[in-house]
Amino acid sequence: MPTLFQQILGAAFFGLAPCVRRLHGLRGQSQFRGIASIERGTHPLARLCARMVGLPSACQAVPTTVVFVASPQGETWRRDFGGRQMVSSLAYRDGLLYERLGAVQFRFWLHVSDGALWWQVAGVRVFGILPLPVALFEGVHCREREHEGRYEFMVEAGMPWLGRIVRYEGWLEQVSTNAAE
Repeated sequence: MPTLFQQILGAAFFGLAPCVRRLHGLRGQSQFRGIASIERGTHPLARLCARMVGLPSACQAVPTTVVFVASPQGETWRRDFGGRQMVSSLAYRDGLLYERLGAVQFRFWLHVSDGALWWQVAGVRVFGILPLPVALFEGVHCREREHEGRYEFMVEAGMPWLGRIVRYEGWLEQVSTNAAE
């Protein structure tokens, strides 16, 4: 059975850089470690939005651990940014990746370009029922890529009138797995 990201991307999955393809080709539980830096917005409503989805506090070069629990039906990502936990659940429906992060459910189109995986917001709901205008989330950019042989991630979220909500980026390397590729 194809992994979640293999189902979503189809043949484009094989256009991913090797370390990105390897990460999204794992099944079972895998642990990755690395370093991340997090910047947070200063607008009071931006801070409230960040709290609603459980985003980490601002910090530089913080030790980061991510545990991926993956099956063809969905994935759970448990991130630890220097002791600050952030958990999301992912699933595939209607050609889109669904990610639940705190009280917010995002829907993403995924596409591959030059080996990198890009996430583009297709829809957002609060508490799973209240839809929000997609135009509010044009400032959300997610990218996964390989750089100097390592998996790198970058997530940037901003909203009109609020500016930056969060930007976090860093790298990860696999340290353990009970997965089958």
